[in-house]
Amino acid sequence: MDPEDEFVLRELRAADSSAVVLAYLTEDLIEAAYTVGGAYERLLELRGRLGLTELTTEALTPDLRELLVQLVDPRSVVERREQITVADPHARTGDLLAAVVHAVDDPATICALAAEPDERLARLVRRRLLLAGVEDVDLDVQVGLDLEERLADPDLIITQLPYQAAETRSKFTALAGIERVADLLGPGRTALVLGPADALVDELSDIKEAQLRSALLRSGVVEAVIDLPGGVTPYRPGYRCALWVLTRDPVQAAHGYVLLADVSAEPPNEQVRARLAEDVLIWRAEGHRSGHDPRYGHVVSVASLDEKFGGPLTPPGPPASQTLSRTVTERPALIAEAEGRLERAGEQARQYADEHVRSRVNVVRRTGRRPATTTVRTLVAERRITKVSGHRLAPEHVVPDGHHTVLGPEEIGGGPVGARRIDRAVLATYRNAAFTEPGDIVYTTSPRFGLMVDHEGLSIVAFPARILRVVPDSECPLAPRVLAALLGAARNTGRSPGAVRAARSIEDFVVPDLDPTDMRRADVFLADIERRQELLHTQDDTLTEIRRLTVAGLADSTLTIDDP
Repeated sequence: MDPEDEFVLRELRAADSSAVVLAYLTEDLIEAAYTVGGAYERLLELRGRLGLTELTTEALTPDLRELLVQLVDPRSVVERREQITVADPHARTGDLLAAVVHAVDDPATICALAAEPDERLARLVRRRLLLAGVEDVDLDVQVGLDLEERLADPDLIITQLPYQAAETRSKFTALAGIERVADLLGPGRTALVLGPADALVDELSDIKEAQLRSALLRSGVVEAVIDLPGGVTPYRPGYRCALWVLTRDPVQAAHGYVLLADVSAEPPNEQVRARLAEDVLIWRAEGHRSGHDPRYGHVVSVASLDEKFGGPLTPPGPPASQTLSRTVTERPALIAEAEGRLERAGEQARQYADEHVRSRVNVVRRTGRRPATTTVRTLVAERRITKVSGHRLAPEHVVPDGHHTVLGPEEIGGGPVGARRIDRAVLATYRNAAFTEPGDIVYTTSPRFGLMVDHEGLSIVAFPARILRVVPDSECPLAPRVLAALLGAARNTGRSPGAVRAARSIEDFVVPDLDPTDMRRADVFLADIERRQELLHTQDDTLTEIRRLTVAGLADSTLTIDDP
């Protein structure tokens, strides 16, 4: 099977009797994975947990590997040429080559070339690609730094430049590595080179580095430059990466231009990957195309980049698709609408102030006997308030567009009221479901104590929130607004950082039992304060929206402010 000892012969000869146990475990693993190749890939997926740290340091996230495969598009290349050669001059553990092999329908249509200076890793790559389905005669993994094209000229090159620590990193070396990859490309062939962002996209201050990068751009081989998000190399979280896409002799409509894309602030999810790949593939196939504008960058002339010698390779502004989007074109109308709401809110505030002239509150220090204190437990026993449990709603039944507002810890904690709702037909499936009544105090003790007054009613309270309902026809009626304020100010109601529950339950909260006169005056005072706060909050929210829309327009250069 391995007469030239390229794959596993020496490892088998070096094994002792302890390998017998591993052989049985291997059989079980293959049975579980259905194929030998699947079992081998499973082991490599778990290499970090298995303690093989030397195999994980250069690993990329699955999202980035998927993006690279989408950018080289091996399936369409196989359809055009039937057999393709894929190369990686810096193979390491062969992650990128294996990703390309797994992306095609028939691995036998791929010829794999690779170079790796570490002989142990080179043997691992040979085994991995062989088990992935690449034919032995179509597999050439060389031990060394330079890739020799012995089997065939590569159709696709996908590689990651060797990591260099920031203290000793040479940007010139990284750019020279890209130049060596470009020399391997034949006409119409494509390469993807992943490397340090400070060399590939950032501003260069060194003359030689800037000259080399400028020469690469002028050579016409650079198709796209992509600034990638951070964290794509999990075991080197501080290492920023960028990607160069190279194509020898691109289509005529792309001559003299390069696509600059920036997804550094985007999550590399499926939608972002698909859009970015579409931008690059359309640019590769057709060059300038009037019907498609890149979603994450700009097409820039090489001449303009050469004028900014050593300047950063980042898009000069937001994508055209963003500046021409409906959200952007409607900004002036949205700002004008918000200005109208602000004027109306200001008029309402002035009208309320004129109709409710607020004299200075005559607050004086109390003398004589203080009011007696009581607890929530006592108020319940005296039938002055009642406790009502919340409903255990299934998460999938709480939606943004239902008929009835849902109140729970999220709303009590300051979240927008009305963002969570439930459909009336769904609510009918709950036995004993009941709405809140106007004036109900909705409270929760988890994750922390909080409460609010539902002045409108007809809401649904979601567990763990509960209700304190004031009995209006009791002997000494309470004002819900005042009772809620007193409960919020009660002493010793918090929870220490290490505790799993509050020091006391709400039944033990102690509040003063105000006489009817004090209760009525406090209710009027609090109602006036709440109304004025509501009017001010409306103006504040509108001003915040106007500021957000205007700053967004100034930031993407789609708005300007006329001199009034």
